[in-house]
Amino acid sequence: MAQGKLSPRQKMINMMYLIFIAMLALNMSKEVLSAFGLLNDKIATANVAADQRNQAFLGGLAEKAQEQPAKYKPILDKANEVNTMAQDLDSYIASIKAEMMQKIEDPTDYEKQDRPDFLDQKWFSGDKLSKDGQEFVDKVNAFRDGVVNIIGDSYPQIAADVKAKFDTSPEKNRKGVEIRWLNYNFEGFPMIASKTKLTQMQADIKVTQNEVLQAMLAGEQVKQLSMSNYEAIVVPDKTAFFNGENFKGKVVLGRFDSTLNFDKVIINGKEMDNIAGGQVVLDFPAGNVGEQELKGELQFKEGDSVVTIPIKSSYAVIPKPNAAVISADKMNVVYRGVENPMTISIPGVGSVTANAPGLKPAGGAGKYMMNVTTVQGREVKINVSGKLPGGETVSDSKTFRIKDIPRPTGTVRGEDGNGGPVRMQRQGLEIASIGAALLDFDFDLALNVTGFSFKVSGQPTIKVSGNKLSSEAKGTLSRAKRGETVQIFDINANLSGNSGYKLKKITPVFVELTN
Repeated sequence: MAQGKLSPRQKMINMMYLIFIAMLALNMSKEVLSAFGLLNDKIATANVAADQRNQAFLGGLAEKAQEQPAKYKPILDKANEVNTMAQDLDSYIASIKAEMMQKIEDPTDYEKQDRPDFLDQKWFSGDKLSKDGQEFVDKVNAFRDGVVNIIGDSYPQIAADVKAKFDTSPEKNRKGVEIRWLNYNFEGFPMIASKTKLTQMQADIKVTQNEVLQAMLAGEQVKQLSMSNYEAIVVPDKTAFFNGENFKGKVVLGRFDSTLNFDKVIINGKEMDNIAGGQVVLDFPAGNVGEQELKGELQFKEGDSVVTIPIKSSYAVIPKPNAAVISADKMNVVYRGVENPMTISIPGVGSVTANAPGLKPAGGAGKYMMNVTTVQGREVKINVSGKLPGGETVSDSKTFRIKDIPRPTGTVRGEDGNGGPVRMQRQGLEIASIGAALLDFDFDLALNVTGFSFKVSGQPTIKVSGNKLSSEAKGTLSRAKRGETVQIFDINANLSGNSGYKLKKITPVFVELTN
């Protein structure tokens, strides 16, 4: 307005201007109230349809859980928990709205629903929340936290959305001042605006319920369709091939579902009852020699109908094998100087006859010992024969390589010093035993040391008999300096129990004196 002293005419013009603005504001307020009312009705109508969809969804899930409980019962239980919480909060909000409208003669006269008195008196007491106001906030919090706890970490996006939609933490107004959530959203608002907000909360409840239901079912479907549930299955053109034939068949992917239960399984006209974990366990006589057919069907319920999947396959029944199985218990070689254990058999034959140089029975079915110490050459052949139950004689043979015992390693006090000299005190060496070991050898053989040579730098070499330092060697040792390395070499040893076998030259061992 203009400053300074105003004329009567100007005062009248200003007054009329203010009245005009007030009338515009009054008309705008009525239009806004009507808009809130229309919006509330549209949301309410949509809520009815959403609730019908959710209940239909639950009904369909209940049918699936009845058909395949192992797969869908856990989902149905969680869905029912969410539905119970949603229905409780929705009914509670509906009761508040009904209480709000008790004294309204015409619910469609939105322009008369402009006062905030009802909720202001019901939910607020001075600058605090009333008992009813706190109850409303507690119920919203319980719904939010309950849904988040049920879905857990499986659906983080939905959990975040639920937390945001039903967040009751304080909010800041345009001045940046924090205000309680209930005051910020409902205190001082026209009745129709608060009613529309409550209707929108009911819509959020139904949307949340639908999102959770859809996500849980979609998650189960994704899990079922995951490639981790598939197995590679080799399907040969036939189940037995003759020697010299090409293998023919194909590899396909088959989905394995441990939760699937069949209603009926029939194999070769007989109903099978050994069904568990999505599998039918077959156990029946194979039949006579030749090709045998496997026919039947799988039946399971899907909706109101019974789905039947035919079974058609074949397998071959062949006579018992007539080839010998010969294996060396200690690798595919035999060693000179030791008793090599052997297992010799022919599948389907109770007893066999085996012969080869140095081979003799060792007691027990198919158990033999083979000593090739005196066998000339680098190979030995084992011949095996036996009789099938029908009287037919079958035979086979196999050639094994002959190897010598590897070169032993010299030791002192049980240490070989392969990583460098063995460090020890002078007194320890005086009483230590000199030995020899077969490192990383398949046989645990004992070696007896009968003598060795002992050398200190600058002193004559001492020949020692036995496996410990002689007095002469100890005297030479006493003249060695601290930190000096002494040598033990030309170690002589023989196999315990087979002293006639000549071992390869034993590696020397070096000792560094620490005092």
